[in-house]
Amino acid sequence: MNQRVTPGDLRAMKERGEKIVALTAYDRPTTEVCEAAGVDVILVGDSLGNVVLGYETTVPVTMDEMLHHAKAVTRTARRALVVADMPFLSYQTDPVEAMRNAGRFLKEANAHAVKLEGGDRSAETVHRLVTAGIPVMGHIGYTPQSAHAFGRTVVQGREADAALQLVYDALALEEAGCFAIVLECVPAEVARVVSERLAIPTIGIGAGAGCDGQILVFHDAVGLNDLKLKFVKRYAELNEQLKQAVGEYAREVRGQTFPTDAHSFKMPAEEFVIFEQEADDIGAEGCA
Repeated sequence: MNQRVTPGDLRAMKERGEKIVALTAYDRPTTEVCEAAGVDVILVGDSLGNVVLGYETTVPVTMDEMLHHAKAVTRTARRALVVADMPFLSYQTDPVEAMRNAGRFLKEANAHAVKLEGGDRSAETVHRLVTAGIPVMGHIGYTPQSAHAFGRTVVQGREADAALQLVYDALALEEAGCFAIVLECVPAEVARVVSERLAIPTIGIGAGAGCDGQILVFHDAVGLNDLKLKFVKRYAELNEQLKQAVGEYAREVRGQTFPTDAHSFKMPAEEFVIFEQEADDIGAEGCA
């Protein structure tokens, strides 16, 4: 599949039993890596608040910050479906505001879809956006924008009632028009049941192998931070490699072994003679 991935392609992949590969990206370099690896979905997540901007949670992330990073990703992505996270309070307060903000992602940032958190409570908003022609990905389970409400409870749906509510929420989002749903930090058994109940694909993060696809935060997956999470497999330890590389650079600069002639530019010898003479004259005139 060399053409741009579409929401319809993801549904077809589910029907064929093909797993969907998704990762976050917030800039050109990470997008290029995702594209080279053939990632199907790139999420410009509001996780950029924690990962890139230094916030403690995703709550402070603004629309302007999301648009800025979404533009960087869409300028680079050629095949992957680019989904932009709608940040906290960009869609919860007012239907008109939700429509305007979602539209900005498509119109200004050239994103292909938006993602918003919440189950049944967000279904009406999803329906409005989809009716207006804006593809929407849902997100249930642990929803980071509600981190303060969840407190220390991360895994959602451990009790039967809570697990059933996840099923209801997923079905409500499907009926409202979502083309896919992220299931975050949900028991694997529950995620499998939800996935089996839906015609649209589920994309899991900390939700087991029964989902129709998987997503991880790019920086978590490649070890660009010191964060250790149970549901994350680290495929590299780039943080350590980068620390070593920068440390070596610092030592070479301080030890005057970098730069060498191999890293420097030279003037033609005859031009340097002229330059040096003229420079000496300038110095003499200045002293006079």
